[in-house]
Amino acid sequence: MIISCIAVDDEPLALDLTVSYIKQTPYLDLLGSFSSSIDALAFLHQNEVNLIFLDISIPGLSGMELARIINTEKRKSPCKIIFTTAYNEYALEGYQVNALDYLVKPYNYVDFSIAANKGLEYFSLLNKAKSSAEEPVISTSSDEFIYVKVEYQFVKLSVKDILYIQGLGDYIRIHLTTSDRPVMSLMTLKAFEEKMPSSKFMRLHRSYIVALDKIDSVTKNSVQIGKEIIPVTEQYKEVFNKYFNKFL
Repeated sequence: MIISCIAVDDEPLALDLTVSYIKQTPYLDLLGSFSSSIDALAFLHQNEVNLIFLDISIPGLSGMELARIINTEKRKSPCKIIFTTAYNEYALEGYQVNALDYLVKPYNYVDFSIAANKGLEYFSLLNKAKSSAEEPVISTSSDEFIYVKVEYQFVKLSVKDILYIQGLGDYIRIHLTTSDRPVMSLMTLKAFEEKMPSSKFMRLHRSYIVALDKIDSVTKNSVQIGKEIIPVTEQYKEVFNKYFNKFL
């Protein structure tokens, strides 16, 4: 499949590099490149774009502000964002706008390709779901395992192997201890949350549910599972603190 995309960066060299990487990637179709978020937004209002490679630190309307605007607008088809920035402290804020990925400058083509592939996986999953008459579902068979619909089959997952679940709008990624590659299913995070035992899993963010026994460390505003830092937002902080304080 072909994914339409644009690149937005106020640094000419960085923009040229991103454009060159896009042109090297067969499934990406570059519709335009912009040094201004305002110009990019005007283009988005006139064109359907699937994926945006977006710098955060742009004068005027920042990349993060543009992402928030895109998230609030109704579009015919989803528009996803991969952030590009020289500052990794924006990572947690990026989760707030459901970014697909986060590239820290300087990045090479391998890094770019890994991020772009997440876009390919996302839109491929959407297309497959549209061609299927059945709704994607999750079936709980016991406290020990679940069945999750992946494309046209149900896949059995051991509950004890689940690290955390990431919601990205129309689909979820289930991260496991047994694989570096997450399991993807077209369903909402809320639907998954309703099926899982609350004694073992907790929602900490609108985009994340974690397995409580897999948390390695806790700070004021986040938890860490392996190498992944997951934000804990105000909406869920009180419930999580009650759980965590039992161990103090």
